[in-house]
Amino acid sequence: MNTNKKYILAIDQGTTSSRAIVFDKNGQIITVGQYEHEQIFPRAGWVEHDPLEIWRNVRKSVADCFSDAEINHHEIASVGITNQRETAVVWDKNTGEPVYNAIVWQDTRTQKICDELAGDEGYDKYHDRVGLSLNTYFAGPKVKWILDNVEGARERAEKGDLLFGTTDSWVLWNLTGGPEGGVHVTDVTNASRTMLMNIRTLEWEKDIADDFGIPMSMLPEIKSSAEVYGYGRARGFLRGTPIAGILGDQQAATFGQACFGEGQSKNTYGTGNFMLMNTGTDPVFSENGLLTTVAYKIGDQKQVYALEGSIAVSGSLIQWLRDNLELIDSAADSEALATSVEDSGGTYFVPAFSGLFAPYWRPDARGVLVGMTRYVKKAHIVRAALEATAFQTREVIDAMNADSGVDLTELRVDGGMTANEFLMQFQADLLRVPVIRPKVVETTALGAAYAAGIAVGFWKGEDDVVANWQEDKRWTPEMDNKEVERQYRLWKKAVTRTFDWVDEDTSTE
Repeated sequence: MNTNKKYILAIDQGTTSSRAIVFDKNGQIITVGQYEHEQIFPRAGWVEHDPLEIWRNVRKSVADCFSDAEINHHEIASVGITNQRETAVVWDKNTGEPVYNAIVWQDTRTQKICDELAGDEGYDKYHDRVGLSLNTYFAGPKVKWILDNVEGARERAEKGDLLFGTTDSWVLWNLTGGPEGGVHVTDVTNASRTMLMNIRTLEWEKDIADDFGIPMSMLPEIKSSAEVYGYGRARGFLRGTPIAGILGDQQAATFGQACFGEGQSKNTYGTGNFMLMNTGTDPVFSENGLLTTVAYKIGDQKQVYALEGSIAVSGSLIQWLRDNLELIDSAADSEALATSVEDSGGTYFVPAFSGLFAPYWRPDARGVLVGMTRYVKKAHIVRAALEATAFQTREVIDAMNADSGVDLTELRVDGGMTANEFLMQFQADLLRVPVIRPKVVETTALGAAYAAGIAVGFWKGEDDVVANWQEDKRWTPEMDNKEVERQYRLWKKAVTRTFDWVDEDTSTE
């Protein structure tokens, strides 16, 4: 390893922002560049991003890192990419211009497409091959919507002029040259979220792509999570630097949390909540509403699988309280308000803004706030919103324990909401196990950095990741178990009130 190569750069293309983070050999953060991008809501249920804004923000974030730390590409051993999964971009390979905005993972416009594809066989028709049931969450139906609804898109796709990718592919293609030789690749973790990849063979399923009306020429090449895919473009800040790691954001966090043993689990508290449990080298198919996904694949090594519980709305509920209802000035205010009252005043907030994800998978659900009396004030509502994240996580863990046959003994946590001490304590109370936060909570970017570093020999392998992981704080259960179960029972009752809200004449498009 060249001794001048002191750092790994991770690009974290997330739901609300794009970031660049430089890590040293010990997995410690040297510097961060970050830019938020616009959340576009053209109609109820629609969520979009501008791919060109995302690419601009990635470039600016990298530039900020280099400027702040006074380093350059000669000191970067390799680059890793992690990304919001399922968000679909379709662009012209000749011009680099997107044909439509990126359709975000939270977007629900494809419900009718999913209904039509399910037909008489049902939403599980592809489940045994792809590990997923038909749902608006995944990328495949979003691509079909673009091809069906953007004028001229299908004809251009069939001529071979259009490419599809999740945002890892979009960033990689641009980093490596765009129309001038850009590499069109994704990794196994992102491909496993499209509904188009066979979960066992790690190859695209042509007949499923045909069902979706997606030409195979649009699809990126599937590669491992840690290998050199290409090199930074000549005119960029990363000229000649190997781009050598890709992991979808939740898989990256699992990797960064060193969850390499079967049964080890992490929960990321971000825009949504995502819990992954390592299930080893064989896929486990859930009977309790969880997803089967690829956790990672290091070079030529055998792929490792995970069970995942995906929760659509957690941190974004606090954002909604701030931006839409203006109940708080900043997300940080939520903790002080929540702890200013003894409890939630009997209120329960089920944020089914995009339907319910795991373990229910109810696209017909919509958000409810129940149990209100005139006693309830702003602080109770904010507390109920924070508690909703912990309740939803408890439901996912119950499903995981049932599927795996192994009860969770501790939960490693990461993401922005782990700074909220009230939430972490309430989470430990609900789960009845310790909740542990690492010193480096940017585990998503760290996981991508580790994958890229392992690919070029900067780190030797998983053992280095385990050695670098350090505990920062742990929360242990304190609440009386009877009170825990009473509140959980009422939460489950509140969840049932969200069902069957979307009727045939309710607009979801």
